[in-house]
Amino acid sequence: MAAVATSSTDLPVIDISSPSPETARDILDAASTFGFVFVKNHDIGVPPADIQAMFDLSRTFFQSPTEVKATCSINSSTSGKNRGWLSMHTETLDPAHQQRGDFKEAFNIGEFSSGKANQPLPAPLVEGEYRISQFIDQCHDLCNKIMDLFAAGLEIPSAEGGDKWFSDRHDKTKGPSGSILRLLYYPSVPSPPEQTDIRAGAHSDYGSVTLLFQLPSQPGLEILTTSNEWAPVPVNPTSDPNPPILVNIGDALSYWTNGLLRSTVHRVIFPQPEEGKSSEDRYSIAYFCHPLDEARLVPVPSEKVKGFHSAEGENQKRKVGYGGGTGDADEAITARDHLNRRLAATYDLSDVKAE
Repeated sequence: MAAVATSSTDLPVIDISSPSPETARDILDAASTFGFVFVKNHDIGVPPADIQAMFDLSRTFFQSPTEVKATCSINSSTSGKNRGWLSMHTETLDPAHQQRGDFKEAFNIGEFSSGKANQPLPAPLVEGEYRISQFIDQCHDLCNKIMDLFAAGLEIPSAEGGDKWFSDRHDKTKGPSGSILRLLYYPSVPSPPEQTDIRAGAHSDYGSVTLLFQLPSQPGLEILTTSNEWAPVPVNPTSDPNPPILVNIGDALSYWTNGLLRSTVHRVIFPQPEEGKSSEDRYSIAYFCHPLDEARLVPVPSEKVKGFHSAEGENQKRKVGYGGGTGDADEAITARDHLNRRLAATYDLSDVKAE
């Protein structure tokens, strides 16, 4: 992988407030070209006030004493699998190239039932439990709207599920999934760390679609381009005071489409501070939308997918553990199995079985 970033990535910004065949084509083209796309955050998205409230809640939590955060550690048996607080360097997203774990803290929040968390929450987050539940629902609904557009763009026959092919496999009423809301905190450092140190190692996301919420003046995200160079992603590519939401494709959606939708590798670096200024803390919030646990990673019934062949698609099959190559459902692993394999490579946690 290249070590130097190119100029900023010119990712499309798409308005999905009035879905149409043209909108479906545009977002499908962006996802197949970059694996990332911005969607305008209007009425169809997540209210800006709710996003800010989540950032306020996140900042309060991460500024709490260590002993408070540790009450719900990811290592705790009471938190559940892949739930809870991750301290600095706990996660290593690129173990092949990192000498030590990521320079970040995180708190993973799984699915809710009737507005209540299915895991213990630390004191700073307890008062915001309803707000968190509402935010997760808003994110999940937005992801389903985006995936309906992908299905429309892929022209999946109505007899095979049509525009709802993906969202049906993310229907919360049909069972659990590995979906996670993740609060992220990247502390600033007094001096630049070693070259091999990084805020979040190079990786692709494990699920279907990820929503990323960022704050102004806190850059650092980079994507690996098709020319094998790192390119920075702007925090807000528009002049709109209501910034668009960054969306990226995960492994599951990439596999379902044989690599037509790209699960692009990305990372978070320590950006060079402006002259005369010190480095800043970075806060972000990610919603990782996963298929239902039992959803099988079989190819989408789309002529566009059948006609698309790529090295990335073949790599995706190997990554998710695809069996024989004929597309039969019994040859493909479930979304839960794929997630377990990715988590096992990320955490040094022998008891991680599922999200």
